Amino acid sequence: MTARKTCKACRDGATFDTPITMAFQPMVNLRTGDVFAYEALLRGQDGTGAGEVLSTVTEANRYAFDQRCRVTAIERATALNLARDGALLSINFLPNAVYEPLACIRLTLETARKTGFPPDRIMFEFTEGEYLDSGHVLNILQTYRDLGFKTAIDDFGAGLAGLDLLSRFQPDVVKIDMALIRGIDTSPVKHKILTHTAGMLRDLGIVAVCEGVETQAECAVLSDIGIELMQGYLFARPEVGRLPLPRLPPQTPGSHASAMRG
Repeated sequence: MTARKTCKACRDGATFDTPITMAFQPMVNLRTGDVFAYEALLRGQDGTGAGEVLSTVTEANRYAFDQRCRVTAIERATALNLARDGALLSINFLPNAVYEPLACIRLTLETARKTGFPPDRIMFEFTEGEYLDSGHVLNILQTYRDLGFKTAIDDFGAGLAGLDLLSRFQPDVVKIDMALIRGIDTSPVKHKILTHTAGMLRDLGIVAVCEGVETQAECAVLSDIGIELMQGYLFARPEVGRLPLPRLPPQTPGSHASAMRG
């Protein structure tokens, strides 16, 4: 979708009328036991999965959908007092729904002001899995950083941008795709890839989060590699209407990497 089409949708007042809410899933620091961030995950108003909602998103209402998700995430997070203990609120955004970063962020800033949610506790993450204009993405990320937001690349290792984007912009956080995590305890190849990826991110001053962790064996291997921040069903499933507290696996090995604390 071109920036011109998105801009036209904004000017024409395209709306997104499908009711939505958000579920929250923690990213946990295994060294301290603290929740580093809660990711806001799209759900239907009755708590149903995101698929039904996403089926109603079109090119014409994509901008309105993206804006609705941002506002809903901040409002729900505020109601749950998410930032009380210092956790970040991680919001997914669609780069192709942002026609001009400063213009499209106004509603987010206004919502944060109205609700009292600290803007510096908001992290925007995007998936590199769709074809994107890299210059446009870089402009968005730099603008968000200049405004004081945290930035993150989601599903790293599974998308199209990859190392090229990372060489041009270093976000605060990189979330490593679950495909590289699954079964890492039995895969020497994945173990080597993750070891070098984690080392590279540390050298760049980027915090690594491993997502999709489901077993204690995976967790133990990741901890041994030096990963502190993890997200997945092993710790907590996403929940609507509350902030789930993570279940910490027993006797998780400590690690030497230091996590960003906002």
